[in-house]
Amino acid sequence: MKNKKVAVAVSGGVDSSVSAKLLKDQGYDVIGIYMHLGFENESAEKAAKNVCDKLGIKFIVEDISESFKREVIDYFVDSYKKGLTPNPCVKCNKAIKFGTLLEMAKKHGVDFLATGHYLQKRYSKYYIIHLLYKYLVQYFNIKKEHKLFISKDSLKDQTYFLYNLNQEILDKIMFPVGSFKKSKIKKIAEKANLPTLKQESQDICFLSGDHNIFLKEHLEDNPGPIKKLNGEEIGQHNGLYFYTIGQRRGIDIGGSGPYYVAKLDYKSNTLYVVNSWNHEILYRKELIAKEVNFLKDKAPSLPYNCQAVIRYGHAPVGCNIFKDEKGDGYMVIFKEKQRAVTLGQSIAFYQGRELVGGGIIDLDEN
Repeated sequence: MKNKKVAVAVSGGVDSSVSAKLLKDQGYDVIGIYMHLGFENESAEKAAKNVCDKLGIKFIVEDISESFKREVIDYFVDSYKKGLTPNPCVKCNKAIKFGTLLEMAKKHGVDFLATGHYLQKRYSKYYIIHLLYKYLVQYFNIKKEHKLFISKDSLKDQTYFLYNLNQEILDKIMFPVGSFKKSKIKKIAEKANLPTLKQESQDICFLSGDHNIFLKEHLEDNPGPIKKLNGEEIGQHNGLYFYTIGQRRGIDIGGSGPYYVAKLDYKSNTLYVVNSWNHEILYRKELIAKEVNFLKDKAPSLPYNCQAVIRYGHAPVGCNIFKDEKGDGYMVIFKEKQRAVTLGQSIAFYQGRELVGGGIIDLDEN
């Protein structure tokens, strides 16, 4: 693989910087690509360039701000306007990093695109079998089937954000830091004296603070009543899109509480709340998953037994997946009721540590 050329999506952070170093040490021909997203960060770009200079690799800047605004920022705002709670990082990975950026990288003659994501790409669950399979694939020219597994550092794992990928894309991407603990990555950077940014990157890159502040800049207030489930009005809200199921923060009702968002009624513009964290209305046994993607070329036979994660950082829970007889999605039934299942969020499916697919949550309440 020494003659293979790899573009690394460099951000100035420690993960992408060490990714570039690891690949160069392995003999790859490495270049660094920095993305202009439309909200420029001079310190990040400078750090990314300094890392590339330190490693002796070419530094390239690509302006993808137009695609990023259309595919991620507009999607984020429009989703909230429709009453959904989106996950912009899922959208960004599919449309931008492994969409627009991958196509741009190909124009520079690269064989692969690498990122600093924490996850592992293999052909098999077990490493020895993986190596044997890799050899057989190359020797007999068998079609490879790539699989994604949870990172060695489970606390940093990012498989949840990548369920939208397919075999064609997986064949062209690499995740060099996924087989390391974050602490080890930091030590590698320190030992190599890489001039990386000191602060960690934030979850949603285009937000400089609370996402409600961003939404208030892009959406007009739409006041309405806050009510208990019995219909008693106890306050006013400024817009339902500022709330999500199970949320406590932001429900400012003087003299009482705490309150938790129980229901968003867009027809009457009413926010319904309860004053118990574990109120039964906050729990659901099932949901509909739309826009489902499975990483294998062929979807699994149904019903399908697996584990599901309904938001980033959520503990996996056992479930069964069935075909939705009323639509084009899938019915997901949990073994135990789950709190705060949220319309528009992503659900990711796993078999143990292997990511097998995912989709967008639809509560099918119409």
